[in-house]
Amino acid sequence: MNQLTLYYFPTCPYCQKVTKFIEKNNLNEKIEFKNINQDTKAEKELIETGGKRQVPCLFIDGEPLYESDDIINWLKSNLSS
Repeated sequence: MNQLTLYYFPTCPYCQKVTKFIEKNNLNEKIEFKNINQDTKAEKELIETGGKRQVPCLFIDGEPLYESDDIINWLKSNLSS
């Protein structure tokens, strides 16, 4: 099982697209959520590891994946039943 962490902020429409997909497919328990607007440590992690402050960003075993469509496609291919 991959270690998954989603960096996001709630008002971002692209983040909302990803979080709605996650909720609709009952994937919440498989993903750790980090709101970079409320968690400055998470924001620093995102920038240090991913190199930029772009959300949504799904870290898959420590590797960043950006862009909502790419994240949703990865989740569909790897987690959806």
